[in-house]
Amino acid sequence: MGGLARKKSDALFAEALERIPGGVNSPVRAFRAVGGKPFFVDRARGCRVWDVDGNEYIDYIGTWGPAIHGHAHPRIIEAIRSAAERGTSFGIPNPLEVKMASLICEAVPSVEKVRMCNSGTEACMAAIRVARGHTKRNKVIKFEGCYHGHVDSLLVNAGSGALTFGHPDSAGVPAAFTQHTVVVRFNDIEAVKAAFLANSNDIAAVILEPVPGNAGLYLPKPGFLTFLREITREEGAVLIFDEVMTGFRLARGGAQERFGVQPDLTCFGKIIGGGLPVGAFGGRRDIMNCLAPLGPVYQAGTLSGNPLAMAAGIVALEMLGHETYNTLEKLGAQLEEGMLEAARAAGVPVQFLRCGSMFCCYFTDLPVHDLADAMKSDRDRFARYFHRMLDGGISLAPSQFEAGFLCTAHTPADIERTVEAAARALRGLN
Repeated sequence: MGGLARKKSDALFAEALERIPGGVNSPVRAFRAVGGKPFFVDRARGCRVWDVDGNEYIDYIGTWGPAIHGHAHPRIIEAIRSAAERGTSFGIPNPLEVKMASLICEAVPSVEKVRMCNSGTEACMAAIRVARGHTKRNKVIKFEGCYHGHVDSLLVNAGSGALTFGHPDSAGVPAAFTQHTVVVRFNDIEAVKAAFLANSNDIAAVILEPVPGNAGLYLPKPGFLTFLREITREEGAVLIFDEVMTGFRLARGGAQERFGVQPDLTCFGKIIGGGLPVGAFGGRRDIMNCLAPLGPVYQAGTLSGNPLAMAAGIVALEMLGHETYNTLEKLGAQLEEGMLEAARAAGVPVQFLRCGSMFCCYFTDLPVHDLADAMKSDRDRFARYFHRMLDGGISLAPSQFEAGFLCTAHTPADIERTVEAAARALRGLN
């Protein structure tokens, strides 16, 4: 844990610890899962970030997903600048909201109407509320390891930072708030059937990340998403895809396009804000019409549809084309092949899971299909690997249980350099 000099970062972290809980504004950033201290970013551009000490890193965090075009893309920066000159916030309808809604509905066929909000957490919270209002039922099925933001009723066997810190059930959440949440194992068809049977006519919704990216990364087994579509339709429940991460990243139409399964509601975030705070949820017209002012389900937000986020997101979406995903797929395949070869050469057991431009490297020789499998990975080995990579100029998520992200600013040369760093980092880890 000590290759690069980070004196300024260390000083900033010491100051932050006095003023910010844990020194960070989102828990996983604190490096508690890997040890050591976080570095502080001074600037970012393309696929690189520079810390306050001047160290340069190839970045695979990508703002945790939004930076599909890389950091500080000139067109996005110009869109934000132009929008800011006309006003940073109105609290009044603006034309950019309409354009954003149209872009989302055109790209994602399951979405007939969409409402903007300010975060992925807010989007998931609202989607569940409108599902309950539409069905007049109470209970929600979620899956182990799927993280849907820090919503009280969903912080049960959650992923992301909750896993990193070993507290899947957060303090401050009354038991009564989670009594209507039914948790089952991801990829377990029989468990879902049993949950519906045990809660007959009271399941309002099934919510999941179609490709979970908050417990590392693992994939739905063939037929699993189709099964969920069929059983929710049969049981009169709403199927909600949390595509905050996967939306516009795995394909222009998200995971639902990639796997050919359409949910009733979809939650968005990340890419649709072009790097600015944003969230959205949308879906079937009849369900979305339950929202106020048309229906009885209340949801609101002063900064919803903020013109800066809309302007940045519109440009980000307009730049996405077939070539974008072809490029990302090629880069992902190159990274996957190189990382697996580096692990084989070092004699280190790994499972490298990838879906398009999202990936995760688990330190285990066992397949990973769900949270229980992911938890068997060697986190101590990951921590040592993480710091060796960081000292080699490669910035990965500081937790075994987070996905990595590629962007169009990465080049084959960047991938080659990353694989070379990994080969060095893996030596001696067996």
